[in-house]
Amino acid sequence: MGFNCGIVGLPNVGKSALFNALTATQAAETTKYAFSTREANVGRVAVPDERLAVCARLAKSAKIIPTQLEFVDIAGLVRGASKGQGLGNQFLGHLREVDAIAHIVRCFEDDNVVHVEGSVDPIRDAETVETELMLADLESLERRAVAVQKRVRGGEKEARALLGVIEPVLAGLQEGVPARRAALAPEQQNDLKALQLLSAKPVLYIANVDEGAAASGNALSCRVAEYAATQGAETVTISAAIEAELAVLADPAERNEFLAALGLGETGLDQVIRTGYALLDLITFLTAGPKESRAWTITRGTKAPQAARTIHSDFEKGFIRAETIAYADFVACGGEQGAKDAGKMRLEGAEYVVQDGDVMHFRFNV
Repeated sequence: MGFNCGIVGLPNVGKSALFNALTATQAAETTKYAFSTREANVGRVAVPDERLAVCARLAKSAKIIPTQLEFVDIAGLVRGASKGQGLGNQFLGHLREVDAIAHIVRCFEDDNVVHVEGSVDPIRDAETVETELMLADLESLERRAVAVQKRVRGGEKEARALLGVIEPVLAGLQEGVPARRAALAPEQQNDLKALQLLSAKPVLYIANVDEGAAASGNALSCRVAEYAATQGAETVTISAAIEAELAVLADPAERNEFLAALGLGETGLDQVIRTGYALLDLITFLTAGPKESRAWTITRGTKAPQAARTIHSDFEKGFIRAETIAYADFVACGGEQGAKDAGKMRLEGAEYVVQDGDVMHFRFNV
């Protein structure tokens, strides 16, 4: 699996419409009125990677298996959600499991689509949702702090280290600073991740514009981009209406022609995937053989044994070596055997840092 992404936003900003379009389903109910999403919707999409088809052709693979991106769409959040207002608070638990949050903000005017705040203001909306996530974190972390403090008094070394993470994060939340912006040392990041705080998740803002603004954006989406930069977040501009039309075009040529007519170089889904991978610092390695060619997603900087674990835990436990071919060499040499003959296959050990596009075969013994 590539990564999973929780979709949040106020009601009627286009969350469910975009979810349906990106996942090419109609799983999420869409209406012109607030609170139409009554339960969390989950959908998966294949992550496009042209290298897979090339590897499959050279390896004469029977199947191609891309890595996947999972979207989790929850009910719209409103002011007071952390205290039980609206429906979104019922589903905040779903967000604790995701790798990143896609925050949809409305950047279009439409008198036929009601706005829960009475007017369109994407920055106000973004701050409203962010505040609710921080308040939910504050409540859970205050309870957690009490329990950890008791363990510290009992002499637990691990608890003391954890408290060293909780205290600055808690102080920041009380001042309105999300957990992801807490001043923590690199070695404290694993403890922060283990706390599963909503405001610690990396954020991708998606400015949902009307069809006419999809290519160049508009004044509202520009404000979102500026705001995202101040928050250390990423942003993309998408029209949910256009994505819905693209979702029903199965022919790639038709899709490309439609995109070109609108002045768009890629789909909104491709934008989200590309930006999400950059946000989470993810890369892809490949495996290729007669049975299948497959893509695997890992964090940049991952060493060979840990990359092997994404295939099976036994691969890490019994790791011996990784037969590795750079993608460019795999293609230039006509596949694995050609790369071997040309001396382009390397035997890498446990300290090897996997590179994007590496074509790998793991030797292991359990």
